Formats: sequence, C-alpha cells, structure tokens
Amino acid sequence: MKLALPAAAVILALSTAAAFAASKEEEAIKYRKAVMTTIAWNFGPIGAMVKGERPFDKNLAMRNADRLEALGKMPLEGFVPGTESGGDTKVKAEAFLEMDKFRTAMEKMQSETTKLAVAARSGNLDQIKPAFGDVAKACKSCHDNYRAK
Repeated sequence: MKLALPAAAVILALSTAAAFAASKEEEAIKYRKAVMTTIAWNFGPIGAMVKGERPFDKNLAMRNADRLEALGKMPLEGFVPGTESGGDTKVKAEAFLEMDKFRTAMEKMQSETTKLAVAARSGNLDQIKPAFGDVAKACKSCHDNYRAK
C-alpha cells in the first residue's frame, strides 16, 4: 500500500504534465492566430484607402500602421515546435522544417511594417501606397510558402 500512493502521485504528475504540454501547444496556436487576425484587422482599412475603396483618413492610417509595426514583431513566438500540426492551424510543416527561411520571411514582414509606419506618419497617401504594397508582398510570400489553403 505504501508503494501505491507514490506510484499514483507519479502517474498523476505525468498525466498533468502531458495535459499541460498539449495545452501549451494549443495556446501557442491560439496566440498566433489571434495576432494574425489582429494584423488583418488593422491592415484592411489601409488597403481599402490605398485601393480608393474608402476615403483617406491619415489618422486612421497612422494608427493602424503603428499597430502593424508592433504586431509584426509578435507572430513568430507562436510558432513553437509541436504546433505544426493538430489543433486548428493552417501552417504548413515547411515553416518548421525551414525555420531559418521562415524566420527570414517573418523578419522581412517586420521590416516592411516599420517602413509602412514611417510612410503613414507622413500623412501622404502617395508614400503609403508603395509601403503598403511591400507589406502585402511580404505577407503573401509567407502565406504562399507556409500557409495551407
């Protein structure tokens, strides 16, 4: 009987650790999806202004571009080993198999969002348009290579 209690404690500890690990992976997937959703939320209005689908609002463009600059630094930490499959994710395994290339692509997006924020602070739509296009290209490149359809 003395052996049963420690064995039960070990089994409980191991099962709790396994549940925590699964939960940690699920939380990482939720985190990166939330960041990407927030990026899209802030990117959309600038895109609508650039395309002429919405009147240009320099304050909105500046606010959203500043947010994108901050958000651009956030997604990578959600791409942790063990989150390449399972859960509700569209990331391709290649993102994890080619982590150096994936990281470089994410850093390109970060760099372009910084340039967009600088352009937006000018208040000049003609400066915002090409910077927006460069962010869109960086995002598309990563999605084409590392996001399942």
